[in-house]
Amino acid sequence: MSADGTILVTGGSRGIGAATATLLADQGHRVVIVDIAPEPLVGTTAILWPAPFDVASESAVVTGIADIEKAHGPITGLVNAAGVFGKMHTIERVRMEQWDREVNIDLRGTFLVARSVGIGMAKRRHGAIVNVASVAGMTSGPIHAYTAAKAGVIQITQTLAAEWGRSGVRVNAVSPGFTRTAALEAGIASGALNKDLLARPTAMNRLVEPMEVAQAIAWLLSPQSSGVTGINLPVDAGYIVGTTWAAYGGLPHAPAS
Repeated sequence: MSADGTILVTGGSRGIGAATATLLADQGHRVVIVDIAPEPLVGTTAILWPAPFDVASESAVVTGIADIEKAHGPITGLVNAAGVFGKMHTIERVRMEQWDREVNIDLRGTFLVARSVGIGMAKRRHGAIVNVASVAGMTSGPIHAYTAAKAGVIQITQTLAAEWGRSGVRVNAVSPGFTRTAALEAGIASGALNKDLLARPTAMNRLVEPMEVAQAIAWLLSPQSSGVTGINLPVDAGYIVGTTWAAYGGLPHAPAS
């Protein structure tokens, strides 16, 4: 990622995308955010692309990337944070239109944007891409399209890393655990999710903060990770390592102070 280039953040108006765009802008990078429902980030220098950006539309992505680079210069860093969370249903209640929406945005959209930006990076022989996957793509749960889509994001990250490695482009993924975004908080407030049940299996006994995911993304974009490509980095407060301990009586309590 070049210091004088542009970093594009999809889904940048909210959630992990907004946290990442804010952090990168605070670090002095030129950051452009796009979103299907674009809203500016208050108190940052991140640049809002004012037109709605539909990551699932090939024509919209190709045209949008060309217009953004024409206005703001070559994109040297990309954060694919646009996504929708899955609907929790038993398998017989999964509606295919909902499945298609989640897969189109979470998987197809990630691929379309990565391809459109990465081809230019490969021609310039420099760039870094971070795709936002999920621990849901590494485990199982009643969010059938979402788990499949995020597993696909992890796989295409590996493939694109191999495809473009010799062209100087690094491609990595982060897999957040349950992260305290506005969408998750709304799910907790509605009763659809239980905060204690989300936190209890984690080794650290808590949810992940959006800025913690942003910091991992910033590192993967930076020269400090120059030898890293094709990895999937869980940022999950120990969710993956903690879940299996229930079979052995649960995680140990912290010692009394």
